[in-house]
Amino acid sequence: MNNAIALLFPGQGAQEAGMGRDLAEADAEAMRLWKRAETISGLPLREIFWEGDEAAMSDTRALQPALTVVNLNLWRALAGRVHPVAAAGHSLGEFSALAAADVLDEESVLHLVSLRGRLMAEADPDGRGGMAAILKLTQEQVEAVVREAAEESDLPLIIANYNTPGQYVVSGDREAVALACQKVRPLKGRAVELRVSGAFHSPLMEKANRELEPLLRKAVWRRPRFAVYANVHGRGLTDGESLKESLLVQMVSSVRWIETVRQQYADGVRRWLELGPKAVLGKMVGQCLDNLDEAARAQLRVELINSPETLENFNA
Repeated sequence: MNNAIALLFPGQGAQEAGMGRDLAEADAEAMRLWKRAETISGLPLREIFWEGDEAAMSDTRALQPALTVVNLNLWRALAGRVHPVAAAGHSLGEFSALAAADVLDEESVLHLVSLRGRLMAEADPDGRGGMAAILKLTQEQVEAVVREAAEESDLPLIIANYNTPGQYVVSGDREAVALACQKVRPLKGRAVELRVSGAFHSPLMEKANRELEPLLRKAVWRRPRFAVYANVHGRGLTDGESLKESLLVQMVSSVRWIETVRQQYADGVRRWLELGPKAVLGKMVGQCLDNLDEAARAQLRVELINSPETLENFNA
């Protein structure tokens, strides 16, 4: 499996104005998927994202189906030219990875992400939850900060995203998040509170997670064409039942991205293709593999596929 290719699909935070428009206007099937997502979500996705309404683009109800459409259209355009052995998606992006591997069909995925976006937007009507990025601290330091802040506040708080060895995201009650941010400063770290509508990947998403569960169970889960690495533990899975079980708890579990990239490398992946609007996950690959020597790092290849031009110039 050495020199094998893995697909990466981004999630929330990768959106940008005009995303997916060039490809959709050049391809009838790509445009059809946008229209289908609009019907399912009940939202004018092309108007929101192609006209660049910043406030509307950050609304997770619109963002989740729209970004999924962009990811899937890029994969459809590339699919016949590359033979990946693995895929992974960051949070929302995991649904794109499942569709790319034929675990779930596109129709099911669009229904799931549209409902997921609505449930997550409605999960915190009182604005109780918050999130913050913590930078320049070790994993052990961040874990200690989170443990202390949760104990002192007696409020829910977890590490939601293990993004890179120098970037973690904490999620939970706003008071606990603020306390964690205070504890970061004496350690010479940096904390940045995020503008989000809820405490994603935390216990505060429990109600939304329960409401999504029936649709997840109802979906037809097939054996993947290639391994899909699950957010909840970072290991590659090759059967539909295990992938379903991992996704049943994804919304309330941490995104183990460091483990995901390192496990893909251990399994022989040396080339990563990020399919999404802009470079997000590709930048994390080298950071997650910071333990490699210079010779090993020189073998890594990371590419962004985000437009008709990058598709045209792609060299398998």
